[in-house]
Amino acid sequence: MNLYFLGTGAGIPSRMRNVSSFALTLPEYEGQTWLFDCGEATQHQILSSPVKLSKVSRIFITHLHGDHIFGLPGVLGSRSFQGAESPLTLYGPSGLRAFVDTALKTSQTYLRYPLEIIEVEHGYQFDDEHFRFTAGLLDHGVPSFGYRIEEKEQPGRLNVNRLKEMDIPPGPVYRRLKQGETVKLPDGRVIHGRDFLAPAKKGRKLAILGDTRLTTTCFELAKQADLLVHESTYRAGQEDMAQAFFHSTSAQAARVARESQVKTLILNHISSRFLPEECEEILAETREIFPDTYLAHDFWSYQLARS
Repeated sequence: MNLYFLGTGAGIPSRMRNVSSFALTLPEYEGQTWLFDCGEATQHQILSSPVKLSKVSRIFITHLHGDHIFGLPGVLGSRSFQGAESPLTLYGPSGLRAFVDTALKTSQTYLRYPLEIIEVEHGYQFDDEHFRFTAGLLDHGVPSFGYRIEEKEQPGRLNVNRLKEMDIPPGPVYRRLKQGETVKLPDGRVIHGRDFLAPAKKGRKLAILGDTRLTTTCFELAKQADLLVHESTYRAGQEDMAQAFFHSTSAQAARVARESQVKTLILNHISSRFLPEECEEILAETREIFPDTYLAHDFWSYQLARS
């Protein structure tokens, strides 16, 4: 898994940071790409990145403030103009469907691919073959959601050499054994998949939080996550401003990471008031609370390897 940050700023674009969007690319799963938020000019940022619109299969919108959605109609249209025909699913708060429908209808934009829009509520959960997704309502001026993504446990590596030593040739039997099945061979031998598999690979867990004050849902979504991406509109000492404007400080993000037993924290959604030297200070003071912390910037990537 690789996170690629397309926009890491808060509110309005600046010379240093575009507004919110980042991509999660999944080379292990047919190269799928998921976007989280889609602020203004996201498609321009994509042009300078390794992200491919044709590979984007899911877009998760945390909330409907403009710095998180104004780039969405352009991304949807360009994905179609580039010839993509594979389905795309959008997830986000109530009102997302009306926003998208109005933008596409008014601009007479035709999409050549199937588009599904799912408006989530607190506790919304679904599974696919490889992942479990959970949405949780945060505390912001408008409904804002965080998303928890849990990769399902993967079967361990099949001991192919041992099978060959037993004169069991490659074929459908290997696939069944890889799935842990018990197989009866043509010669009458019965073998069990569990006897030929290495220990299962533990799935990875991510928590992606939208704009929010410090709230219990942050801790619930982040619990024992391998990676937490948390907004950091303000820095330590600005808790009163964060409370007044429905945001979090870097110190509060670090508290969530520490108390939730997260492995790695990435600070995102950085105010344009903070110059580069101040960002270094913010990172340093956050690491005093939670050492394994990074501060995102546009066109920066982070690889989440298996533990």
